[in-house]
Amino acid sequence: MPTMDPPITLALPAEQPDPMPGCGVCAALAQQRAEAMGRRDWSRVTDCNVEIRNHHHAPKANA
Repeated sequence: MPTMDPPITLALPAEQPDPMPGCGVCAALAQQRAEAMGRRDWSRVTDCNVEIRNHHHAPKANA
């Protein structure tokens, strides 16, 4: 007699990352994300979130 597997438990989606202040790349990605949200293009929203989260910033020069 077949048995059922236990239910799958999914985590809540990660919160959207904040763009780094003063970073043009992050600002552009945040704009693209906002536009994708308006189109309800959740795949592109996720792509932008991943890019913002993984974007590396050059260290700021000493003033």
